[in-house]
Amino acid sequence: MTNWRWVMCAMLFFATTVNYMDRQVLSLTFKEFIQPEFHWTDSDYGTITGVFSIAYAIFCLFAGKFIDWMGTKKGYLIAIVVWSLGAVMHAGCGWATENIVGVADKAALLNATGAIVSSISMVSVWLFLACRLILGLGEAGNFPAAIKVTAEYFPKKDRAFATALFNAGASVGALAAPATIPLLAKSLGWEWAFIIIGALGFLWAGIWIFVYDKPEESKHVNEAELEYIHQDEKDAPKQEAKEEKQMSFAEAFKHKQTWSFAFGKFMTDGVWWFFLFWAPAYFQDQFGIKASDPQGIALIFTLYAIVTVISLFGGYLPKIFVEKKGMEPYAGRMRAMLIFAFFPIFALFAQPLGGIYGPWAVAIIIGIVGAAHQSWSANIFSTTGDMFPKSAVATITGIGAMAGGVGSFLINKGSGMLFDHAAQLGEAFKFAGFTGKPAAYMIVFCICAVAYLIGWCVMKILVPKYQPVVLK
Repeated sequence: MTNWRWVMCAMLFFATTVNYMDRQVLSLTFKEFIQPEFHWTDSDYGTITGVFSIAYAIFCLFAGKFIDWMGTKKGYLIAIVVWSLGAVMHAGCGWATENIVGVADKAALLNATGAIVSSISMVSVWLFLACRLILGLGEAGNFPAAIKVTAEYFPKKDRAFATALFNAGASVGALAAPATIPLLAKSLGWEWAFIIIGALGFLWAGIWIFVYDKPEESKHVNEAELEYIHQDEKDAPKQEAKEEKQMSFAEAFKHKQTWSFAFGKFMTDGVWWFFLFWAPAYFQDQFGIKASDPQGIALIFTLYAIVTVISLFGGYLPKIFVEKKGMEPYAGRMRAMLIFAFFPIFALFAQPLGGIYGPWAVAIIIGIVGAAHQSWSANIFSTTGDMFPKSAVATITGIGAMAGGVGSFLINKGSGMLFDHAAQLGEAFKFAGFTGKPAAYMIVFCICAVAYLIGWCVMKILVPKYQPVVLK
């Protein structure tokens, strides 16, 4: 039997790695490089990350339909080219701000005072928002396309594991980012960090053109591997023919399975995006450690190293339940997700232990929470392949990603406003024994701690047992 399906999984892994590196450039350059240059507040940054999240959510709703309509090969190719273009365009925001506002150079931006400061801030925020919208437009296609490829190339029992493997690219991207981006920004300027990281997507696109075909059409997949891929289908050709029918949005929202997946994403995606966007700022606010400092690089690297290593087991756990315990795939997945839902509770201890043991305690705890999220994510994505025919997988994934984006908008925009409010009130702002910004961070950590258990309970109520959707 050939093993071309794992080559496809590797391509998904690298695409997801690039996806998250592109997304991380802003968070790793914000506090140290971009905020001083453009005079942003935390609320400005919260607006940019929040609008990116809500735009990404809206784009995801249509990205799934686009991938199903365009096909996996062309759809994925277009998606990564668009997001790479958006990533590179960030580099021009400084130059554009100088020309629009009418200042001489970067030094004039940094040293500006008086009324012109608000103009610099407003113009730069709008320019970054435009670039983030293009980035989000392309990135919205990544997970619908990747989940569709997984459904095409893997039987149900292997999908969570394959999803965990390629989804580890999110952790590896977040792991590689702090080791490279702050150093690039410090040595070459923050603009080159966007350009160099953004260019990686164009390289991936060139390889994708030559390696992807549907398994039935690929010269690299032999009959034995094709039979393994289609082991869930008694009559694969007949089933594939049935699945060519597309599912409309109206029909998708009639099914409890859609609402279950969407609610699970809504409750939990924002947790991951909060830590992705705010962890570097948190370490600088709380401990005075910059992202380009050796300790700052080590903290973020360690955080995502924990996420990467532990989360790989997350996709394998339901495989154990299915093969060793004889459970049905959906039941095994839900049991695994319940286990993972308890680990984010550790977020409640991040602030208290950080005050006692310092930033490393926080990095380890956030790493554990992040690993739980990635393990949860690998399994919740795979529920779409369990419940829906292949022709509808990208559409349902897009709907869920949209719900996750809405949750992410709420937590990111809300956090930025909360942090500015707490900073203004100072000692007068109190929560759980903390004051000022630390109290604000504690509030958000509490929300993150319970999000997964709430999400799992509602999912279980909506779809208590395996109920596949059949298109008529």
